Amino acid sequence: MKNINVVAAVIVDDNQVLATQRGYGDFIGGWEFPGGKIEKDETPEQAIAREIEEELDAEITVGGHLITVEYQYPDFYLKMKCYLCTLKSRITLLEHQAARWVSKDTIDSLDWLPADIKVVEAIKANEVLK
Repeated sequence: MKNINVVAAVIVDDNQVLATQRGYGDFIGGWEFPGGKIEKDETPEQAIAREIEEELDAEITVGGHLITVEYQYPDFYLKMKCYLCTLKSRITLLEHQAARWVSKDTIDSLDWLPADIKVVEAIKANEVLK
């Protein structure tokens, strides 16, 4: 069984978080928090900044750690470190088919990928959105 270590950005702006819809792969169409794999000799914070630049052509400020999710998918084991972030620039979708800003009232309306559901629960439990 393959183990995959990734990072995800919970980008917060004006009491909303950014959700992105996968544009490729096994989970195409599912909603997730943007991010990706940690490369060799990279800290999680460096990885998330790089991934957001690659996926969204955007700069972020990486804040505090929100949650580490461990989830067993059918073909791999995922460990995902999630950080609260803020945007320093506009986004351009380079790898996702859609993006949406969601509030406390609309966050549950998306079809989140299984591991990302745990991130949504952490956002609600930690009152990231007012």
